[in-house]
Amino acid sequence: MSTFDIRTRSKSDAIVLEIYGELDAHTAPRLEKELKKLIDEKFVNIIVNGSSLDYISSAGLGVFMAYIEDIRLQKGDIKITNLKPKVFNVFDLLGFPTLYDILDSEEEAHSRFKSSS
Repeated sequence: MSTFDIRTRSKSDAIVLEIYGELDAHTAPRLEKELKKLIDEKFVNIIVNGSSLDYISSAGLGVFMAYIEDIRLQKGDIKITNLKPKVFNVFDLLGFPTLYDILDSEEEAHSRFKSSS
């Protein structure tokens, strides 16, 4: 069984999800549930901090694809930050940098949200 955890914290302009461990078919439903809860509560500016994300599978990537349209329809976005090189390579291989802001730091993500509001 893979280890996985999500911690949520609120900043003035966004909700930050810190993802820990391995995001795969077994753990993806937890992220899905968290994103759905945020959307239902109208929190649609979301920063995903992947500094402690060790692995992502296609199931994990699919969670981001499943909710981005709902979030953008509500004038929000998902910004992904602090990815380790091997995790970034998976995102890059599947073309995510053309669909999402993938940034080096949370600070960059916050400033993008501020400049777009």
